[in-house]
Amino acid sequence: MTTRPGEVVSLPRREPPRVLVVSGPNLQLLGHREPEIYGATTLDEIHARLTEVARGDGASVVARQSNSEGELVTWVGEAARDGFHGVLINPGAYTHTSIALFDAARACGLPLVEVHLSNPDAREAFRRRSFVARAAIARVAGFGWRSYELGLLGLLAHLGRPAPRARARAKVAVLKKPR
Repeated sequence: MTTRPGEVVSLPRREPPRVLVVSGPNLQLLGHREPEIYGATTLDEIHARLTEVARGDGASVVARQSNSEGELVTWVGEAARDGFHGVLINPGAYTHTSIALFDAARACGLPLVEVHLSNPDAREAFRRRSFVARAAIARVAGFGWRSYELGLLGLLAHLGRPAPRARARAKVAVLKKPR
């Protein structure tokens, strides 16, 4: 880079991470659908919490939900082109059935974290297979709405920008380690 005398040069700042949050079929029913399994928190409340966590950690999220497999495939497949740095996804029932979503997750070239409110491995046998997990860097399940938040914090750390909040929580977790 060539500069002139007296010229002030700004080094490019690394842009804040943008995360695409994608939720699949029937998740718009959260808060009402089988609360004994999925909890009483609505998807809008989860999205609001993720926005707050991301903002506090210098990142941003764009949250979307669809019952349409094709729409989910398009969003995930085009995430990099649309300027996202990572994907947080709860594929819902498409977890166990969608090879197209798996292909889009691999093709997008971004780190992807799969999340689930319940623990699929503790439920019906058909829920124990995830096509999407094969394209994911991690899977967070069984923590209710907190699975989304834990997945987001893990994804931000993976993106090389460990969030101050995530670092503080990690220290607390270490301090409270059972003996």
